[in-house]
Amino acid sequence: MKRMPADWLEESERTGMAGNATYRYRDTAIVSVAIAEAPIVVTSKDFDEQLAESLAAAGLRPGMLEALAGISERRWWPEDVSFADAAAMAGAKAIAEAGVDPDRIGLLINTSVCRDHLEPSASVDVHQQLGLSSACQNFDLANACLGFLNGMQLAATMIDAGQIEYALIVDGEGSRLTQQRTIERLQSPDTTKVDLLENFATLTLGSGAAAMVLGRASDNPGGHRFVGGVGRAATQHHQLCIGDLDRMITDSKGLLEAGVQLAVDAWTEASSEFDWSDLQAYVIHQVSQVHTQAITSALGIDPERTPIIFPTRGNIGPASIPFTLALFAPEFSAGDRIACMGIGSGLNAAVIEIEW
Repeated sequence: MKRMPADWLEESERTGMAGNATYRYRDTAIVSVAIAEAPIVVTSKDFDEQLAESLAAAGLRPGMLEALAGISERRWWPEDVSFADAAAMAGAKAIAEAGVDPDRIGLLINTSVCRDHLEPSASVDVHQQLGLSSACQNFDLANACLGFLNGMQLAATMIDAGQIEYALIVDGEGSRLTQQRTIERLQSPDTTKVDLLENFATLTLGSGAAAMVLGRASDNPGGHRFVGGVGRAATQHHQLCIGDLDRMITDSKGLLEAGVQLAVDAWTEASSEFDWSDLQAYVIHQVSQVHTQAITSALGIDPERTPIIFPTRGNIGPASIPFTLALFAPEFSAGDRIACMGIGSGLNAAVIEIEW
């Protein structure tokens, strides 16, 4: 593919083509948000024990996952539970909690990073399991850890446009296979310190599923209004984290620094459209202790208003924001303003506002 010349990029920045994408919604609300928990608890000490020889040979101490990332455990699904199964379980709960007739759901979006095959889409499996109607459009939407937020944005656009009554966004993630294969490779006597550090982020991953039903705010007075938000791209960093189900190689330091800068850029420009300086809660994509501290510090956010799940769930990718919303929903009150922010490998960032 032909690259754009450097002078074109410089000109685009001078003429104002750089910046945030900003959007607002008129009549969309979150009707329900639900989760499905993976049942198998796997501790970071388990990983340390399996990698003890490799860590010692590389001159690294065990306990980094807990001390640095702040992750003491994560979850795995049983081997007979597929990613689509997990997404469908969360979807069924979200539909039941919404009290919506499944036949009124006009859109199903599966936003999972994890998938068992390239085609057909995982959405068709979820659609069939949930018994949704033939009029319900369904497809997969993938954008690393931002997929769920992007799914919400697309669904809200269609609801506001009057194309659909209700949308169901689902996400099912599983780290079991990737972590098992990674540990198996890292147990090799040839493993180096670089190998261990490049695969560190892989061991912070977790498993879980989340789902959300969105509909018209005017038809669902008890819903939580989706106000709007911003998005911003910094795709010059697209090689900092590359993964598949077999392995994920990450420049953790580079990804953290570039991600924080992207968050600051998006947040700063958004201040001309949204006042997010003093909200009731800030739900940040759950990566690690280091990531959360860096983001809250850089944006001047009160850590006490930032609910966390990573210590016991790890990084469950695009499911982490809706998962956190669902777990902490009992602590929110009607009228609370909540900002949700994610950064996806690539890099892309999004911040949305919900009026609870």
